[in-house]
Amino acid sequence: MESEAVGIMGRAAHLLHRAGPRFWAVLGVALALAGPQPAAAAVPLQERLAKALAVPNVQARQTGAIAIDLRTGEKVFSLNEQRSFLPASTEKLAVAYASLYALGGDFRIETDVLGDGVMEGTTWRGSLVLKGFGDPSLSRADLRALARGVRDFGIRAVTGGVVGDESYFDTQRVVSGWKPSYFIQESPPLSALIVDRARIGRATSRNPPLQAAALFRAELVAAGVAVTGRARAGTTDAPDFPLASVHSPPLSELVRWMGVESDNFVAEMLLKQLGARETGLGTSARGAAVVTALLRTFDVPLGGVRLVDGSGLSLLNRLTATSLVALLNVAWSDPALRPTFVRTLPVAGVSGTLRKRLLRVRGRVRAKTGTTSAASTLAGYVTGRYAFAIMHNGRPVSTTWARRAQDRFVLVLAG
Repeated sequence: MESEAVGIMGRAAHLLHRAGPRFWAVLGVALALAGPQPAAAAVPLQERLAKALAVPNVQARQTGAIAIDLRTGEKVFSLNEQRSFLPASTEKLAVAYASLYALGGDFRIETDVLGDGVMEGTTWRGSLVLKGFGDPSLSRADLRALARGVRDFGIRAVTGGVVGDESYFDTQRVVSGWKPSYFIQESPPLSALIVDRARIGRATSRNPPLQAAALFRAELVAAGVAVTGRARAGTTDAPDFPLASVHSPPLSELVRWMGVESDNFVAEMLLKQLGARETGLGTSARGAAVVTALLRTFDVPLGGVRLVDGSGLSLLNRLTATSLVALLNVAWSDPALRPTFVRTLPVAGVSGTLRKRLLRVRGRVRAKTGTTSAASTLAGYVTGRYAFAIMHNGRPVSTTWARRAQDRFVLVLAG
C-alpha cells in the first residue's frame, strides 16, 4: 500500500510539474474567488481597526476615533470618541452643512454700487459707494462689470469719489486663537469688501476696502466715467438702491471649493455671512453661535465642543470624534442636502487634499482632511456604508504617522 501511495504521489507531482502557466493562472483566480481564509475572516472588524490605528509616534490617549454603519447606525469602532480635540480643518464640515442648510445652495452674495448724491444729466453729483456683502470670490473682473453697469446707467462723470464700504461685517481681520503667522500666510484679511483676496501683485493689502475702492475707481475711468474725487474706505448714508450689482457663484460652488481645497478664507467669510444673515451681526462669534445652535437642533452631541472660527485654525476650537460623525450622519440622512454636501468632500485619489492619498481605494472614499502642527484629522464616508472620524493631536503631532494610521483605518473599512 505504501509503495502504491508513493506511486500516486509521484504521478501527481509529475502532472503538476508539467502544468503550464494557464493552469496556475486559473488556480489563482479560483483561490481569489474563494475569498479570505476562515482564520482571517474571523478577526473582528473592531480589532482590525484598532490594529490599523496602532502606529509609532502617535499615542492612543491623543487619538479619538469612531466609525458607524450608515445603514443601521451601529457603532463599529470607538476610541476616546467623546474626548475634546483640536479639529483642524474638519471643522469646515460644520460650516459647510450650516451654510447649505441655512442659506441654501442657490444663495448668491451680492456686491453693489450705491449712489450717494443726485444725478444731473449724465453727471452724478456726489460719491459712489462700493458696498460689499462678504463675497469671498469678488474679483477685478467683477469691478469691471460694475463699472460698465454704472456707465450703462447713463453716468459719465462723478463729482465726488469712491467709497469702499465693508460695514456688513465687522473689521476684525483675524479670529481669536489664531497664531500670528496665520494672518496672510493661511488667510488674507477678513472683510465684507475684498477683491482678489486683497492681492496686489505679490503683496497683500492690509486695508481691503480701500484697495477695492481704488481698483473700482480705476475701472470707472477705464470705462469712460470721469471721477473727480479720490478713493477711500468708509460708510455713507447712501440709499439702498444699487446703480449696478454683481453676484457671487452659487453658495454650493463656494462651499465645494472650501471643502475640496480646504480654503480657510472662504470658511471664515461664510461663517461671518451666517452671523450677518441670521443675527444681523457679521462677526465670527455670531457665525459660530449660529452653527452651534444648528448642531444642537439636530441633536449633534455638543459635550466638549467649542467653535470659534470657520477654518479650524484657532487653537481655541474643540470637537469630538462623536460630534463629527453625528454631523456626517445628519448630512447623510438629509435627502435634500446630501448630494450637495457630499460633493464638498475631497475624493480619495482624485481631488483636493486627498488627490495623492488612499490611491488603493480611489473614488470610494470622500473625506475632509485637517492639518496643523498640533492636529491631523480625517472625517468622511467610506463606500457610502460607513461614516468615520479620526482625530490625532500632539505637540507637535507626527503628521506622517497620523496619516498612515488614518489611511490604514479607512482601508480596513473599505474592505
